[in-house]
Amino acid sequence: MDIQERFDLVNEEFLKFERVSNTRSSRADLHAFLLLDEIFPQTDRDMVCAAAHDEIWLDVEGYDLGDLTDEQILELTRCGVRYDAGDDCLAMFV
Repeated sequence: MDIQERFDLVNEEFLKFERVSNTRSSRADLHAFLLLDEIFPQTDRDMVCAAAHDEIWLDVEGYDLGDLTDEQILELTRCGVRYDAGDDCLAMFV
């Protein structure tokens, strides 16, 4: 199963942050950023790598999104993170 299909499987959980246990922040976006920093540590770049038209793209360059576990995908989806197939990256609406 590819990464798009794995995100699609949990799409009904999109923005249901109240269902996340062991939150790293009371804010969904900050929780997602902290989780991504743990999964894909970056030492020299910002988390947000681009922005346009009420959308931001998250910097996970150099990492394989296929390495995300199903639980991580669910948690990220609940925070409002989605997979952008066109750019093969993670994105969020603002």
